[in-house]
Amino acid sequence: MSTVQVQPFIQSVRNVFDTLLQVQVDMTNPKLKSPGDPVHDVSAIIGMSGEATGAVVLSFPQETALRLVSLMVGEEIDADHPDFADAVGEMANMVAGGAKAKFVDCRVSISCPSVVIGSGHRVFQTKNAPIVEIPCDCECGSFSVMITMQPSEVPAQA
Repeated sequence: MSTVQVQPFIQSVRNVFDTLLQVQVDMTNPKLKSPGDPVHDVSAIIGMSGEATGAVVLSFPQETALRLVSLMVGEEIDADHPDFADAVGEMANMVAGGAKAKFVDCRVSISCPSVVIGSGHRVFQTKNAPIVEIPCDCECGSFSVMITMQPSEVPAQA
């Protein structure tokens, strides 16, 4: 995956967290992640299809997710709150949508988010494309953004 494909996600994460939560995100260098490696306790997954296929995953330790969601909704909530998973999914949706808007020559559609909650869960993505992990840190804790993306073998519909 080239820097050109990762950069829209980096910009989108910074924009969403700064605008929505007034939280600055520090990121370390992207690195390759092995398929099936465990992720954090809470993961939001957005699929991508069209001229490129893949997924973006925002993965948080539960405490980080709780702090971010509480900031987002304006009140302290716990993981059992009915809006918790929706709020985590909405963060991922905004990040994926913001990145998608920056793809210049690549038409891509994004799916509705799926949210997985549970310690030690694994997110498996296509074996045909590398998974790039961007480690992130903010005042609410650490989290990861994982991206896998490759040109589609099937031409996108007009």
